[in-house]
Amino acid sequence: MISGTAIYVLWLREMKRFLRAKSRVVGSLAMPLFFLAFLGLGFNRMAIPGIKGDVDYIHFLVPGIVGMTMLFTSMFAGISVLWDREFGFLKEIMVAPVNRVSIVLGRIAGGTTTAVIQGLLILTISVIMGFKIAGIIPLSLSISLMFLISSTFIGLGLIFASRMRDIHGFSLIMNFVIFPLFFLSGALYPLNNLPVWLKYISYIDPLTYGVDGLRGVLIGDSLFSVVFDFILLISFSVVMVLLGAYFFEKSEYV
Repeated sequence: MISGTAIYVLWLREMKRFLRAKSRVVGSLAMPLFFLAFLGLGFNRMAIPGIKGDVDYIHFLVPGIVGMTMLFTSMFAGISVLWDREFGFLKEIMVAPVNRVSIVLGRIAGGTTTAVIQGLLILTISVIMGFKIAGIIPLSLSISLMFLISSTFIGLGLIFASRMRDIHGFSLIMNFVIFPLFFLSGALYPLNNLPVWLKYISYIDPLTYGVDGLRGVLIGDSLFSVVFDFILLISFSVVMVLLGAYFFEKSEYV
């Protein structure tokens, strides 16, 4: 039976780890800030094919960078599973009378919360750089999309972490997974600029719909309808969380 107490305790543990590791927060924000500063400001006055004339590049880029933050932070949340196994904490909670699904949900809750906090920090910094948010409703919808993106990729990260035992190997494989997902999502450029065959490949990337949905709610410019993006993201999220829970439950850590 799913334990709300176990979920809360694991969520609280992840939050304490996040708040105490200030270098981790700074490090996770460094790459998005570089993209915003060098690409957003550098190309802001240029006409980019595929972008509407009334949308400047930094407004086009910010939702993509928020999506990138969700992707990187969420996928690497899986590495905490390996660290916990390495130092014995995972063994302790696995032998406790707690449903493993509760353990997975607690980790996902903590990981999504920390990822969304970082996404909101990026949005705050982007506002200082000239990005404009239309109001509280677009902001609320963007937070919902951040949660869906994060839970999707935390689930995917858990799948890999449940099948691996080497921390360094996990990091290397994650890089091979993360960067194709990022570049295929249209975070940096319009998908319509891609060759047709590559565009179709991008349609199986969950981040594509996350970035597109963020653009739809934040700047009103999206390839698909926002409702369609939400439906697909919810589907991806449910599937990945269920698969992550399944592989975690089947893994042997004790």
